[in-house]
Amino acid sequence: MGEDIRLAAVVALAQGMAAAHGARDAWRAAAVGACRALGGSFAALSVWERDLGRLRVLVNVGERVAGEVEFPEDEAYPVHQFPEITEFLHERWAGGGEPDAWVETADGPAAGRPGYIHQRVAALRRRGRGCCVVAPIVLNGRAWGELYVARPVGEPVFDRADADFATVLAAVVAAGIAQAERLEEVRRLAYTDALTGLANRRAVDVRLEEAVERHRGQGVVVSLVVCDLNGLKRVNDTRGHAVGDRLLERFGSVLSLCGAMLPGTLAARLGGDEFCLLAVGPPADEVVRAADELCRRAAELELGEGVACGVASTEDPIGPVRSARRLFRLADAAQYRAKAVRATKPVVAGREGPEDPVVRLADEPSGDHGAERRRFRGRR
Repeated sequence: MGEDIRLAAVVALAQGMAAAHGARDAWRAAAVGACRALGGSFAALSVWERDLGRLRVLVNVGERVAGEVEFPEDEAYPVHQFPEITEFLHERWAGGGEPDAWVETADGPAAGRPGYIHQRVAALRRRGRGCCVVAPIVLNGRAWGELYVARPVGEPVFDRADADFATVLAAVVAAGIAQAERLEEVRRLAYTDALTGLANRRAVDVRLEEAVERHRGQGVVVSLVVCDLNGLKRVNDTRGHAVGDRLLERFGSVLSLCGAMLPGTLAARLGGDEFCLLAVGPPADEVVRAADELCRRAAELELGEGVACGVASTEDPIGPVRSARRLFRLADAAQYRAKAVRATKPVVAGREGPEDPVVRLADEPSGDHGAERRRFRGRR
């Protein structure tokens, strides 16, 4: 393979990883790009899980055999089964060697004790492959995993030049993985509340819009629980903001626990003392039960004064929900009423008959009342 062709292959690999959306796409782009660059028929990307002492396969691409899936859930291999990777991780590289790739062939000799066949050689034979090149991936100065590319029986065996090129490709993959991980972290921070670790308002914004679209198109039940943590200002004024933060963190844990009663529910802090649960799919009564448990547990928190909790669900008689804003206004109005009457249980929009005061309050022009205080404020 000429230098120009290999340079083009490196550029294509880097561009493919840069264009990926999320970690899985980046893994696949890395394996596909390396497979093409090296003229392989199959490629895999694996990560070294130090705490478990194993190589876990992240992605398989190309000509897969029985048992190999693109994104395996549980394909992993104990590191001790691979003497060459163990040597690299614990001896050669730690002693100052370079993370160079190497080649294995199905005709390779047995190694180790009598009767022991090198694991990679055995795997090549078992899967009908003739050779492979293995390139360690080093990220932030530490062994991260490996890139593996194979060719079928009958194809030219990888040579030293291929191994050197695989080493270069592994470095490009490492840079791409680092970039993907940084982007994932940025995304996580953008949608996470720093104090509680819950989702933030931006995350709820996005998920609620998507959920209401599913409701309109498929009739999926969407429910929103909005709550105010009572007593936070008193705690901040009398005990200090550090203690107030501790109360917020504890309530966040309670909210997360109650949200776990409803599979797939998003638990979020909207800001200040304002929190919510967004449930997509569970029946309204199940959401109300979770909200009731939330009120009970919040009342038991040592520093707080309970919670004012409002619920709105598309399964209840609240009229058509054509926008995320309307569902939020309903839940917010229910919470506002719960606070006004000092309710110890959740107030549920639409359950007080045709003249339900929560529905009337939510449907008033926003300038006529103070219920929509958190608002997804004017974004709809």
